[in-house]
Amino acid sequence: MDTKKLITNIAILFVLVANIGCDQISKNIVRQKVGYYENISLISNYFTLTRVENEGAFLSLGSALPETLKFILLSGIPILALAFGIGYMFLRKNISQMSMLALSFAIGGGIGNIYDRVVHGSVTDFLHIDLGVFQTGIFNMADVSIMVGMGLFLAQSFYNRNQLSH
Repeated sequence: MDTKKLITNIAILFVLVANIGCDQISKNIVRQKVGYYENISLISNYFTLTRVENEGAFLSLGSALPETLKFILLSGIPILALAFGIGYMFLRKNISQMSMLALSFAIGGGIGNIYDRVVHGSVTDFLHIDLGVFQTGIFNMADVSIMVGMGLFLAQSFYNRNQLSH
């Protein structure tokens, strides 16, 4: 393996681990310091901290499924997808650095949420934004990582499209 590839892989691994670490540290702090459904105002009522345990997927989808089906859909399949993503990232030769960065964020966030689901039986969510006309569901740092990863993919897609048309 050449030096540039090695440095890139170390940097990507660092971003991946940093995403997982930030997610897990923030969730552990919330689990220890914040009660269920406790509402803590961080920036007026625009940005609040409210601890919930999500047994489903995005916005609790699938939380009422039978346990075996829920495990397959919410843990088994995502674990396979994350393993494929990690393999793709490190084995693919012609992947751009932006794609590697985007995958690192998205996979790091995915691992953070899967870890919660497998170890704790649910995903700890705690952040909420309410700007009046715009309001989010309650989310966590893993969700932020996933959204940053998707945003980077989207930005790269627009950049590549503009490069091709010029």
